[in-house]
Amino acid sequence: MIKVDLSGASAFFDPAELDFAAAASAHRMLTEKSGAGSDFTGWLELPTRIRDGELKAILSAAQRIRSRSKALVVIGIGGSYLGARGAIELLRPVPSPDDPRIFFVGNGLSPDALSDTLEQLGDVDFDVNVISKSGTTLEPALAFRIFRKLLREKYGSAAKKHIFATTDASRGALKSLADAEGWECFVVPDDVGGRYSVLSAVGLLPMAVAGIDIKTVITTAICSFKELDLRSPENPAWQYAAARQYLYGHGKSIEILGCYEPSFRFMAEWWKQLYGESEGKNGIGIFPASVEFTADLHSMGQYIQDGPRTLMETIVSFENNRRSISVPFEMGDPDGLNYLAGKEYADICRTAADAVKAAHISGGVPNIGISVTARDEAGFAELVCFFELACAISGYMSGVNPFDQPGVEAYKKNMFKMLGKPGT
Repeated sequence: MIKVDLSGASAFFDPAELDFAAAASAHRMLTEKSGAGSDFTGWLELPTRIRDGELKAILSAAQRIRSRSKALVVIGIGGSYLGARGAIELLRPVPSPDDPRIFFVGNGLSPDALSDTLEQLGDVDFDVNVISKSGTTLEPALAFRIFRKLLREKYGSAAKKHIFATTDASRGALKSLADAEGWECFVVPDDVGGRYSVLSAVGLLPMAVAGIDIKTVITTAICSFKELDLRSPENPAWQYAAARQYLYGHGKSIEILGCYEPSFRFMAEWWKQLYGESEGKNGIGIFPASVEFTADLHSMGQYIQDGPRTLMETIVSFENNRRSISVPFEMGDPDGLNYLAGKEYADICRTAADAVKAAHISGGVPNIGISVTARDEAGFAELVCFFELACAISGYMSGVNPFDQPGVEAYKKNMFKMLGKPGT
């Protein structure tokens, strides 16, 4: 199970001050489906439902794509792509020659970015996975129109075999279009919001095409949710939720998520959506931000160390490295680094992390540690389950509905009106 280390926050609170009674109440509301937004708590059972339902079809589709195409274009925005991209960059930062390239589009409106993707795609064989509950979100819908045209030009009437739609089970513009055109479909569950959907076909199909073992992901997720159902202050999800809510109540309104693995970058982006959309409402909420260490110590490090004391810091670490690299000895020691000769990079990195932690704590930034055994499929699944459960508990502890996102509609109304959409 994930381990949470609160020792880096011990100077800021006594563990006895953490409101585990509120965490227990929030956990009970969640599992009994008695809290606000309970219609969107299906993610708790999602891994089991996927194992017993769509998993075989997802694996079959992924194998067909891998056997015939050099690329998969994933079209989606927000929760429709962040989890999959986070998983792929974490677990497959360097694709093997046999793995198709995964391109993510439809998450913005930059003509240059889209053109760059088209240029990289070139003339290779490719498939498209369009992901949208409704099919009417502007960014992915526009990108999908462009790639449908490209597929028709390349494959003619066979283009429909290269399109996979992950959408609503029975309604919506994308579902209607898929049924009319004969595209293979996967389901965005009605009781799972986008930011909680990575363990559905939304995330699993792109992950499987990238060569990730999604069977292990789902098996581990089933076990993780069972382990995290522990009703005790020993539950790491309770510890994380209670600690961050206590710190927020004492002026720490910004949470920085950091990791010493550059491949964690899009996992942090997924985490920012999960916590930002779930907690930032009704005029309250912890602002989620992220950093990449050690690189950002040479840019954001000054602000973290000496800026306004509104920060808390959460650091994700992986106990086991995939590879080993040691520092070579050099005759004459021209750069003065022979004192590190023979040392493992991993040991140097751990020392740097300890030094950063001590410096930031002394500078008034409480530190929460989250430890994962390995950067692999099991570790990814454990992180997803842990962060999802802790987010829901933390949201209920703060008094908000962690499963709605009313604020995201404001810009859409303005944008559609300005673009002249009929009916606006």
